[in-house]
Amino acid sequence: MSLQKVLQNLQTMKRCHLPTPNTKIASTIISIIQNTSASQPLPPTATALLSNLTPNLVHLILSDPHIKPSKSLILFNFLQKNPSIISFKIDLEAHLTLISRLIRSRKFTEAENLVISLSNDENLRYPFAVIASFVANQCSDSRIVAKLFNLMLKVHSDNRSFELALEIFDYMRKNGIEINERTCTIHLIAVMKCDQVELGIEFFSRMVESGIEVSVFSLTVVVDGLCKIGEISKGRELVEEMAAKGVKPNIITCNTLVDACAKRWNFGELDLVLVLMEKEGVEFNVETFKFLIDGYSSSGKIEEAQRIVSVMHDKGLKVESHLYSLIISGYCRLGKMESAFSLFNIMNQREICPNIDVYQTLVSGLCKIGEMEAAMEILDEMQNREFGLDQAMFDTWLVGSTRFGEGVHGRGRLQSANHPCPPKEAPRLVSVPREQHAGYPGQDFPLI
Repeated sequence: MSLQKVLQNLQTMKRCHLPTPNTKIASTIISIIQNTSASQPLPPTATALLSNLTPNLVHLILSDPHIKPSKSLILFNFLQKNPSIISFKIDLEAHLTLISRLIRSRKFTEAENLVISLSNDENLRYPFAVIASFVANQCSDSRIVAKLFNLMLKVHSDNRSFELALEIFDYMRKNGIEINERTCTIHLIAVMKCDQVELGIEFFSRMVESGIEVSVFSLTVVVDGLCKIGEISKGRELVEEMAAKGVKPNIITCNTLVDACAKRWNFGELDLVLVLMEKEGVEFNVETFKFLIDGYSSSGKIEEAQRIVSVMHDKGLKVESHLYSLIISGYCRLGKMESAFSLFNIMNQREICPNIDVYQTLVSGLCKIGEMEAAMEILDEMQNREFGLDQAMFDTWLVGSTRFGEGVHGRGRLQSANHPCPPKEAPRLVSVPREQHAGYPGQDFPLI
């Protein structure tokens, strides 16, 4: 054998970790644990071995490269669940040693569970500075360190320990540890769910300052939080600011703003949002149109809502019956029954089947102005489309009949027109103003 070959073999032997007695002890204990059910007592052999464990021996076993991390985890979990077997507690070093090995072997779920256990154990709640110092001294692999701190950030965020999560983030930023943007997004979501919008904005600002490549999803989370507390203009301004830095809004970001404006009838701000969408090249989707129609129709801007429906048809988008119902309801509230029926006819021309809400809205509007014959025609069409007459619509019809001259014969008229009336309930009195009584002055009419 050549000298060069001998030297290579010696170098290989140096790199190899030879099994130790600890490896054999650990393997024996783990094998016994795996083969013993929870209801069975441990064999005397295992009990004797476990009773001889020391903190140092546990550390050696958990860090032994000859024992797979998954096997070490079996022993670790067993000792955690059976603390009376050993005379000491599993300490911080043991936790972090095993967590690091699990991360290295890409057992991220198991590693996160251990981080959760570490954060929830009152006996192991060391100051973060102590944990950070241990990791810095014991782990030189930057990838393991980054994953460990990101897991800690996520776990403390899930636990609503927001101040500690912020401390971890600042430590990572100052020490050049890679910060996972997705972990930051998870933290932002947790903060916003707890209505701590100011804290969320502060954290987002630190993300931007740290040089992290902020995603549009993180931006949208913050914008949503601002919109929920009515700070729509601040949300829009943040979108504009981030767009200038290269983080372009997507349709979800913009729809968040549009929806908030529409619900609050803040049409001045809505115009600015629509200008922003055009500038950034964000096209409307079906949800955008829905939010606009809902806002315009509920605020009385019915013609504008109808214009939006026309735009949807022009773009070949499917317009649901629900959207027509919103506009028809708006016309009926304003007493514009002619416009309501005009739109109803357009629905039929476009072969959009009216839903029950459309019919109920039209019947209600007609009954309020005394057009009982027209209301009966709508009820007939409902029956042809196999829509049932519920109690609310029956009450509406009967009140209208009473006010405008048909008195208590309204129910009989519905029955004669083959409309099944709801089952009789206990009579409920409907008070009608005296001047509107026709033939029955000074009476309250029971709904029977």
